Amino acid sequence: MQITEKRQIGDIGEKASRKYLKKNKYKIVAKNYNTKYGEIDIVAEDKNCIVFVEVKTRKENSLYAPILAVTRQKQNRLMKTAYVYLKEYPSNKNIRFDIIEVIHNSKKVISINHIKNAFMQGGSYGSF
Repeated sequence: MQITEKRQIGDIGEKASRKYLKKNKYKIVAKNYNTKYGEIDIVAEDKNCIVFVEVKTRKENSLYAPILAVTRQKQNRLMKTAYVYLKEYPSNKNIRFDIIEVIHNSKKVISINHIKNAFMQGGSYGSF
């Protein structure tokens, strides 16, 4: 099975993001957690928080910032997926939704931008 260029770019960003998080004392507890609602790229622990991380990777010549791909609809899917995760793995810790933007060229990762508390829970799924 051939890996698409989009998947390769995503893999580069996710690997760089996990390395970045570990370097910054996060504990990675899951990667690519899937439900019928979607996928969470990284689930990590940061002190008293469970952090659900969406990684967006772009080539350096991309016209749009990676964060623009995390639409309200995508946020809703991430929150529903996080809810399923917390049902499966209950925790008393606070929760947080972060976005990590990764910019790369064909040779290396150029920059990583970690946006903590990128969006908040809410809406009709109840509280976590």
